[in-house]
Amino acid sequence: MATTDRQATTLALAHALSAAERGLAVIPLSRTKLPALRSPHRDGTANPGIPAPATPVAPAHATPEAASGPPCHGECGRFGHGVYDAATDPSRIRELFAAAPWATGYGIACGLPPHHLIGVDLDTKSGTDSSTALRELALRHLFTIPATVVVLTPSGGRHLWLSGPPDVVVPNSAGRLAPGIDIRGAGGYLVGPGSRTDHGVYATAPGTAHLAPATCPPALLRLLLPPPRTTHHPTPASTGDHGQGLVQFVLAAHEGQRNTRLFWAACRAYEDGIGPALLDPLVEAALNTGLSEREARATIASAARMTGHRP
Repeated sequence: MATTDRQATTLALAHALSAAERGLAVIPLSRTKLPALRSPHRDGTANPGIPAPATPVAPAHATPEAASGPPCHGECGRFGHGVYDAATDPSRIRELFAAAPWATGYGIACGLPPHHLIGVDLDTKSGTDSSTALRELALRHLFTIPATVVVLTPSGGRHLWLSGPPDVVVPNSAGRLAPGIDIRGAGGYLVGPGSRTDHGVYATAPGTAHLAPATCPPALLRLLLPPPRTTHHPTPASTGDHGQGLVQFVLAAHEGQRNTRLFWAACRAYEDGIGPALLDPLVEAALNTGLSEREARATIASAARMTGHRP
């Protein structure tokens, strides 16, 4: 058994290093699919020679926080901060796996450059037909999933890898898009192909291993972002109530949401034909939330390009 685990760890490290060569930041995972390294900010000490239990994480795979004070994202210099340990540097990756010799898999951090990975997890548990649900969403919202990396899970599910815009934060969610469809975005991770878990091995679907993560369709990207609130705010009459709602949606943004909300609103505006008329009101709303004019205009220009319009 020990030999088998050592072989699994060696293979996991090899796969992790290969993923890092493609620009994907990785962390070691245990057989439970959780980060293999225990948080240094939790009480308790692992016995020498016995693998430390992986620290439970929230569905969004957030890093465990210290018992008091602000959360540490690795500033302490120690390992054990979940996805915040993720690295592409081979030396760093080897150090991570050396600190977790019981690791049998690896996780790929989402939302980081250069791919800004978004993971669409199509689950098969609880009798859900997530693949059909995704096809129905695609038909209803007029988008097509492009050819991209597909990872097959031991339970019969699939992970679709997509690439998002650099200035948009896609949140993690479970079942919000449709039953059986989970989304892994910023602060989350995907189990990498070649990982061995208690339930089996993750593998790349035939014909997709050589692909790069495809660009997320704009219509799907909008579904992954927070929905707007339907409230009123003065905007040019030519944009109507819909334009007022989009401006108010941007004005209601908190820090950490500002670019994401602005991008979402701008996409909707351009697709509905009111992008040019709503440009200045959206910029003004973004300025009121604390964004600079340069940031606001860059985000709106990105939305215009994503929807096939000239900025």
